[in-house]
Amino acid sequence: MTDRPRNPTIIDVAGRAGVSKSVVSRVVSGRGSVGEETRQRVLKAAQELGYVVNASARAMVAHRTYTFGAFVRDAATPFYGHLLTAMQERAAFHGYRVVTATGSGRFEMSDEYRALETLAMLRVEALIVCSGLLPSEQILPFAARLPTVVAGRPETHPSITSVYCDEDEGGAALADHLIELGHREVAVVTVPRSVSVTLGPRTESMVRRLRERGARMLEIPGPHRETAGAWATEVLRHPGITAVMAPSDRHAIALLEQLRLRGVAVPQELSVTGYDGIGDLTTSLIGLTHWRQPIDLIGGGAVDALVQLLDGEQPPDHHRALPGTLVTGRTTAPPPPHG
Repeated sequence: MTDRPRNPTIIDVAGRAGVSKSVVSRVVSGRGSVGEETRQRVLKAAQELGYVVNASARAMVAHRTYTFGAFVRDAATPFYGHLLTAMQERAAFHGYRVVTATGSGRFEMSDEYRALETLAMLRVEALIVCSGLLPSEQILPFAARLPTVVAGRPETHPSITSVYCDEDEGGAALADHLIELGHREVAVVTVPRSVSVTLGPRTESMVRRLRERGARMLEIPGPHRETAGAWATEVLRHPGITAVMAPSDRHAIALLEQLRLRGVAVPQELSVTGYDGIGDLTTSLIGLTHWRQPIDLIGGGAVDALVQLLDGEQPPDHHRALPGTLVTGRTTAPPPPHG
């Protein structure tokens, strides 16, 4: 019979980080002052060792709930589902629990506001908001009452801390990729900011960069994937178009399906790009060319920022825009000779 390995202790973390036990205690409890460099060294050591704070025991001693409230617009989608997982894992690492409220993806703004009200009534210590719909003005009343971080969208209001992927960089990089392949007539499936503060800025960036690079462009309004058939029909009405940029991978998949039904070969006749690079849609079976968001860093960074706010500290980056990565797949190629 083999002995089960023991769980790492605060003493193990102190030894790995090269600090005293009391320093580790201050970092994990959020009580007392610790320099940022030392704090990060302790957190790294704890993560490497697999050390997790016992939230229940700590809460009993401190008379706190050690609970975050997280609103996620639609946990069924790859982006929000993976973001929620990343936040839960990072919160557990810090010794916090996450109470979650999720929408169906079709919640009205008033429904999302009520969901945040419900979370606040559950005695959570802080809030994370993950929604591309709820505007800053609807989040500010909660940020005035509780430490609040917006995760996964380009939120830049001076009173709200945020962590997100740089949408301008991603939209421009995808447009540059198509231009460098030789595409000069490109369609963009656009989404207004009033519908989504994530999809809106990225499609605006696509349009802006294509114009800067001198491409001829067709803008196709398309907030809902159910209208992908209309996008395909509109693109095929303009035979000079050789590429289509979709606002997300899910939009791109819907478009690919409609093009296949119409007998259009991708990328031989028409190139297609997506955006997000998360979950099952990254499979090589599909081979999407897309902009990959660092979802684990976004989720983890949002929780780290929230912990710092609870500790009475201001995160080093009040609005943290993280870089993504261009992933070149099988859905883009140089335009056909007659294009």
